Amino acid sequence: QVQLVETGGGLVQAGGSLRLSCAVSGRTFTDFAMGWFRQAPGKEREFVAAIRRTAIITYYADSVKGRFTISRDNAKNTVYLQMNSLKPEDTAVYYCAAKYSDYVSRYDYWGQGTQVTVSS
Repeated sequence: QVQLVETGGGLVQAGGSLRLSCAVSGRTFTDFAMGWFRQAPGKEREFVAAIRRTAIITYYADSVKGRFTISRDNAKNTVYLQMNSLKPEDTAVYYCAAKYSDYVSRYDYWGQGTQVTVSS
């Protein structure tokens, strides 16, 4: 059974940084392309960042480009989201997700989420 467990959320002041981690178990990590999504109260879940299985290609939402960095450590079965210059509008529950193909939009597995709160 595939499991994704996010850690690293918390409360931070605007301008600060956090690093989220997502540990994957139950299947070979390199089988998956990985993504980060977020959902703020009263809003739909939105895409934040993604990384291909080879880790060579990454994608970002315009709202986080230049501030967030997605990376993966295949030896540790973990994907990271480094978040810098945080803004109050980044406040949300952050979810990691895994999919088998680099070329489809649908993700197959999701974590339980971790709360990120940015105070002004």
